[in-house]
Amino acid sequence: MTGYAYQEVQERDVQNNAVSLSVEIKGYNSRFLEIYVSLPSYLSALEPRIREYLASRSGRGKIEVGIHLKEHDSAISVSVNREVAKAYAAAMGVLAETLHINEKPSLALLLGMEGVLEIEKNRDDGGYWKRIAPVLEAAVDQFEAEKTREGKHTEGDILSHITALEAAVKTVAAHAPTLEATIQENIRSRFAELMGQSGANTGITIDENRIFAETAVLLMKYTISEELSRLASHLAEFRAEVARNLRPGKKLDFLCQEINREINTIGSKTPILEVSRAVVDMKNALENVREQLRNVE
Repeated sequence: MTGYAYQEVQERDVQNNAVSLSVEIKGYNSRFLEIYVSLPSYLSALEPRIREYLASRSGRGKIEVGIHLKEHDSAISVSVNREVAKAYAAAMGVLAETLHINEKPSLALLLGMEGVLEIEKNRDDGGYWKRIAPVLEAAVDQFEAEKTREGKHTEGDILSHITALEAAVKTVAAHAPTLEATIQENIRSRFAELMGQSGANTGITIDENRIFAETAVLLMKYTISEELSRLASHLAEFRAEVARNLRPGKKLDFLCQEINREINTIGSKTPILEVSRAVVDMKNALENVREQLRNVE
């Protein structure tokens, strides 16, 4: 989402007046699309068009656009607001009388007061838009090229962390049978201990059918095959989204949430040291991915 672009032209309008026009664009990271437009007040009517165009070319991010237009030789019309001038003169007269100053306000002083002179240029919004539009488009093209260049580097870094995450998943999957065997052995040992106690003490009876049922429940609770399956699916979808979507940021954010959920579940179930280490590696890789996704539109 970060980028910078600047375009400037100097030309002459249909009246052969010299015109300087510049467009500057700055992009920053943001979860949403935020557009800020700065342009001369007499061009404020064009702001909706500018915003609409920028929104059509961007997905999310904070975008600041500054448009500067200077017409060096353009004709202007100047008029005097007589009512404002009279009000200033009357107020100054009252002040001079109050202070016992025998002096009338000068013409130069009155002309410098706000609102006495009204300056107006002939404005043609359509004409201004025709002049601004191609320069704005060139600036946005440059801005997108800059983001694309930076995005290729970011994409490579993100996918390298996804590769590391996939490698850790394979490590966990390789130890999944050992995890299940460990759970089964722990259950057998515990039940064997209970069965021994029941033989030594006739006051204790064990329902073997209940033992088998509890064993099945515990195995379903602590095995991680479903988590591994969902995790593999999320990672495959992550790569597919990167490949097919030019603006995958929001979808990838969601997938990271789902991946993190599966990793946490696996971590809470395993007593095996190698799997615990792989879980730490997965969390580290995922955190790096999330950090880089702040730069993805």
